[in-house]
Amino acid sequence: MEFNIKLIFSGIAIALAIIGFVPYIALILRGQVKPHVFSWMIWGITTTIIFFAQLEAEGGMGAWPIGLSGVITIFIAILAYMKRGDATITRLDWGFLGVALASLPLWYMTNDPLWTVVILTTVDIIGFGPTFQKAYRRPFEDSRIFFMIMILRNACSVVALEAYSVTTVLFPFCLAVGFLILLVILQHRRIVLSQQVA
Repeated sequence: MEFNIKLIFSGIAIALAIIGFVPYIALILRGQVKPHVFSWMIWGITTTIIFFAQLEAEGGMGAWPIGLSGVITIFIAILAYMKRGDATITRLDWGFLGVALASLPLWYMTNDPLWTVVILTTVDIIGFGPTFQKAYRRPFEDSRIFFMIMILRNACSVVALEAYSVTTVLFPFCLAVGFLILLVILQHRRIVLSQQVA
């Protein structure tokens, strides 16, 4: 019974990832959503590595949605670059990217899935920096629905995990919190800018 519930939540998380990512990619291709290439590049690298760390820590089928997201996130980073989604790269953005990339060798030196996940989750949170900044400046260039779906996806991923530990739970939990903060920034700034126009 426990296995079936885990499988169901893993399936829901994978379905939510597809439901979230497919329209988001379509919006990028139409030029309606302009993701920040640095954030998506950082997220793609870290998500893929964390997927393997979760498998090593016996996360089982709960890690599958993270693996799928890693592949799709790298694809979105490539699309963001090709479509020049957000061509405005600030010094602070370069700083976020520099810190994130400088941290990546640390995961390689640790031969422990826990430290790999802690370091890469930190890098992933740093990856939110350029997108938080962009969301504040141009809140109408991203999809709130996508980030709502990703919060639900991460919650389902946690429920689907076969083993609960800091190693398996930290990444999807922090990602959900990051998406929630992003959603709040987008919503707040849309309200503020709409009131300024009116």
